[in-house]
Amino acid sequence: MAKAPSVRKNYIYNLIYQVMTLITPFITTPYISRVLGADGTGVQSYTNSVVQYFAILAALGTASYGQREIARHRDDMKDRSRLFWEIEILCGATTAACLLIWLFVIGFAREYRPYYIVLTMTLTAVAFDISWFFGGLEQYSLIVLRNTAVKLVGIAMLFLFIRKKEDLLLYVALTAATGLLGNISMWGYLKGQVEKPVLRELHPLRHLKETLVYFIPTIATSVYTILDKTMLGWFSGEDKSQNGYYEYATGFVNMAKILIMSFNAVMSARMSYLFGNGRMEEIYQRIRESLDFVLLMAMPIMLGLAGIAAQFIPWFLGSGYLPVTFLMYVCSPLVLVVGLSDCIGSQILTPGGKRAQSGKVIVAGAVVNACLNFLLIPHFQASGAAAASVAAECFITALYLWLGRDFIKLKMLVTYGWKRLFAAVVMLGAVVWTGQFLEQIRGLGPITTFIQIGTGAAVYFVVLLAMRDSFLYHYLGKIIQKFTGMQ
Repeated sequence: MAKAPSVRKNYIYNLIYQVMTLITPFITTPYISRVLGADGTGVQSYTNSVVQYFAILAALGTASYGQREIARHRDDMKDRSRLFWEIEILCGATTAACLLIWLFVIGFAREYRPYYIVLTMTLTAVAFDISWFFGGLEQYSLIVLRNTAVKLVGIAMLFLFIRKKEDLLLYVALTAATGLLGNISMWGYLKGQVEKPVLRELHPLRHLKETLVYFIPTIATSVYTILDKTMLGWFSGEDKSQNGYYEYATGFVNMAKILIMSFNAVMSARMSYLFGNGRMEEIYQRIRESLDFVLLMAMPIMLGLAGIAAQFIPWFLGSGYLPVTFLMYVCSPLVLVVGLSDCIGSQILTPGGKRAQSGKVIVAGAVVNACLNFLLIPHFQASGAAAASVAAECFITALYLWLGRDFIKLKMLVTYGWKRLFAAVVMLGAVVWTGQFLEQIRGLGPITTFIQIGTGAAVYFVVLLAMRDSFLYHYLGKIIQKFTGMQ
């Protein structure tokens, strides 16, 4: 049996890409926010939310299901090849069906028809996305190389061609085209990974029932990740600035979750492999370590994001985006709440065969979110959508903790979390004070934000070291041991 891929190396590979994903908006967002304006960004957000419904329907849960199945059969070339072609044929067929329906949407559209036409590329890209296959093999270096190349090309084209507000359609088209070309490029890495398909041996429809189990929670999740943007568009009429504010606020929160989500994504394939082989002792150990890490990172990121918002938004987006500051205060708890639910879902429920139960929880959360959206968005607009999302995610995380109670006890959350929460609160005070002090003596700018982040990180880890945090002491000991052993 081949040696298992290194979780540490895969996490580093994924982290490199995610860091690049984090840096990219610092390069492009100040430019785009000023060129397109809040209304232009809102149009892009709204139209993209519409096509995402069809993209989710086209994928039909094949990505999550496919990664799990490939991870479980990765040691058998024949089995994984058959699985790959069957799942890919199924995804291609569902995408083709969705494209036919999408043509009717374009035909009946009035105001945003040109945007929907170019967004056809986003829907087509679903059929060519095979990152789930390499994720199942834990070959994240290939995914990172592809995604990095696509990001760089996209950045270059953005600065070359997007020069004025009237270039909004071109911006949407470039974004869609780079995604499609990036997915197609992944096929070049398949050589040697799968065997040629023998069509008479393939039975793609046998996967339909299982992919539907994955699809139901996926479409439900879209209710509180996409419907809020769509509803903001409905209630705001011609003025799409609320969509623009909400798009940036949730975008910053999603960027802040990168370290946690990247770790969970890497661990998902490994946990599927361990569950498939019944290695329960290692499963319990991995889950304890994962929870420890998630709480270590989520606490400071959550409060740090709120701490820098007042000084960060005005210089980064411009004075026309001040409402984003309050939205970041409302949305920042999502870093911790979603980090925990994603950890449980990716590492326990999905690998452990409890996708159906988790799907019911997500459907219930989607209903909660939809009801709160209808109540809050007409009165509070973007703030209402943000509050509804936080409430729905808290509801889902609570039920996930109940489903995963055999692996994660509430006592573990307290044991691993109380020191981190205390240190993060101290850090928040330091970040806010630093921001206010620097704003008075030097004004707002990137240096102020960077100093706030550096100060916050230093205070957080110093406090944890003073409290003798076991996780930090364990890994610092390993680093010191390795360093001294090399001398």
